[in-house]
Amino acid sequence: MKELEATIAELTAELVAVSGKISESKARTWIELLWSDFESTYAKAGYDYKGAEMTERYIRQFIQSYGPNIDAFAGRNPKYAHLLDAAD
Repeated sequence: MKELEATIAELTAELVAVSGKISESKARTWIELLWSDFESTYAKAGYDYKGAEMTERYIRQFIQSYGPNIDAFAGRNPKYAHLLDAAD
């Protein structure tokens, strides 16, 4: 298994490349937030922990689905909207 820091850096670079309009700092914030959100929501739902690989797979799917338009996703979700207005 890859080290978590390396995985987060890889996902950050992927989001920056797919989006084309998000800074590396903001992309990293997104990745860390999504990672934390997914794992905590999964645990709250009572599912057994499936490992970092499953979380990474989820985030990659998110990047493919919303990466190019991450600002539109955040605009529809008040939980994330503040990320659009935050300075890097």
